[in-house]
Amino acid sequence: MKRLGVNIDHVATLRNARGEKHPDPVYAAKFVNELGVDSITIHLREDRRHIRDLDAKKICSLKKLSTNLEISIKDEIVKNAIKIKPNFICIVPENRNEVTTEGGLDLKKNKDKLKSIIRIFKDKGIRTSLFINPSLKDISLSKNFGADCVEIHTGRFSNFIKNKKNFKNEFLRIKKCSKFASKIGIEVHAGHGLDYRSTKILSKIDEIVEFNIGHFIIGESIFFGLKKVIKNFKKILG
Repeated sequence: MKRLGVNIDHVATLRNARGEKHPDPVYAAKFVNELGVDSITIHLREDRRHIRDLDAKKICSLKKLSTNLEISIKDEIVKNAIKIKPNFICIVPENRNEVTTEGGLDLKKNKDKLKSIIRIFKDKGIRTSLFINPSLKDISLSKNFGADCVEIHTGRFSNFIKNKKNFKNEFLRIKKCSKFASKIGIEVHAGHGLDYRSTKILSKIDEIVEFNIGHFIIGESIFFGLKKVIKNFKKILG
């Protein structure tokens, strides 16, 4: 059975819109965990536009809950992540002006920095993944850097499906990269822009073992509730 990770960033986005305490992302983490998901993803951005330091600290301290903390390569964020002590780390690119993550990491440009960060987290016993574009070269570099996993950016693929465009080539690219990563000993995850249809299609790729989904789950839950939406995804991945 493939794993489902649920990103709850946008629970914090909703809370922050009013500058109050409700809805509480810590409660959301507990609630989603009780629904049987495999992990909770939170992104501690440099601008703190949704999840804040105290949120991350509280969520990552919860027992019987696996946390996946997304971070940039900035020194301040890396230091905070070490103090927060999540179960897993996913290193993602970050641009202050972006609405959401726009693509995978530039591995070549950040080679030395990424190697150093991965070494730090591995010494702490934290599983570390790199958020990358579906590229064989980036898979090879991720292996060279010592990453445990890669999370393939599925935004382009998802947009093809949403806009009713031909997604075959992008699907084959993701499949080829997933097989190669698995072959050289890197665990494969997928994330960004996923909904029911795109997840169902990608779930046919055996090598993808984890799907991290956030925006669609929170948005769809406005109409149908978290319990129902998560149940639907678990059925797709089952």
